Amino acid sequence: MAAVGAVMALAGLILLFLGRTPICRCGEVALWHGQVNSSGNSQHVSDWYTFSHVIHGFLFYGLLWLVGRWRTGGIPLGLRLVAAVILEASWEVLENTDMVINRYREATIALDYYGDSVLNSLSDIGAMVLGFVLAARLPIWVIVVAAVVMEVVAGYLIRDNLTLNVLMLLYPLDAVRQWQLAAPPG
Repeated sequence: MAAVGAVMALAGLILLFLGRTPICRCGEVALWHGQVNSSGNSQHVSDWYTFSHVIHGFLFYGLLWLVGRWRTGGIPLGLRLVAAVILEASWEVLENTDMVINRYREATIALDYYGDSVLNSLSDIGAMVLGFVLAARLPIWVIVVAAVVMEVVAGYLIRDNLTLNVLMLLYPLDAVRQWQLAAPPG
């Protein structure tokens, strides 16, 4: 746990050094911010993209479990968790560079995205830890169902999710972008 805390603290310091704001520029801290197309998105403790970070935890657990199978005796769970936190913290730092922020603005529906607050980034890492721990403790079918439900619900309600986010960052499709820009149902 000390190593996880140290990695998170280092990530927070790097993000501050990159110029990320500690909390939302609005001056408030909310546990949940559900408005995707707003300046408060990715600025508070949790938002619709928190579910993507839980899924990161599922995926990192599975990936590191597979890697551990190649090693005699496997890799201890604690070490796999630290590796997952390093991966997620690295993504949070990369995601908040000008290069990736500009890519989000060009290729995705995040037109007003200017980067995460440090609070949000650290909360995203915490959400990944939650996903990792759940994947370590629950049957695989529960994890698969949970991931699918999170993706479908987010996709339906906000027209974005982890799958669409990755697709649009790596291979933007105009048809998907137009669909995402349309008003969500309800």
